[in-house]
Amino acid sequence: MFGSFDISTSALVANRTRLDAIAANIANADVPVDPNSPNVPFSERVVHFAAGDPVSGSSLGVHVAEITPRNSFRLEYEPENIRCRDAAGYVRYANIDPVAQQANAMLATRSYDANLAAIEAAKSMIDASLRIIA
Repeated sequence: MFGSFDISTSALVANRTRLDAIAANIANADVPVDPNSPNVPFSERVVHFAAGDPVSGSSLGVHVAEITPRNSFRLEYEPENIRCRDAAGYVRYANIDPVAQQANAMLATRSYDANLAAIEAAKSMIDASLRIIA
């Protein structure tokens, strides 16, 4: 009876994870890579979905299969950036396209909204069936 809620909820959780990754990508698009830092430089994160629920073994719904980093970087000539430049004056940045990230965010938001609408429709159907029974 509540399978439709579980399916839509799994999609809501997956899309929230996708939106979180997109937000991190946009926020770190212009952060330079410091070659002297021991920290791992930020790289674009891509969320991959898979069908089903691995916890319950159900084939219904969707889950985040993995979040993979896309380790490509772009170089920009910035000789004034003393901290992050190389010997030739180039600074590395994560190769993140803000326009593509915005488009992905719009798709994820639309998917999130569609799953909310599916939950509302399921609630309405259950309410209507309870009114018929009662």
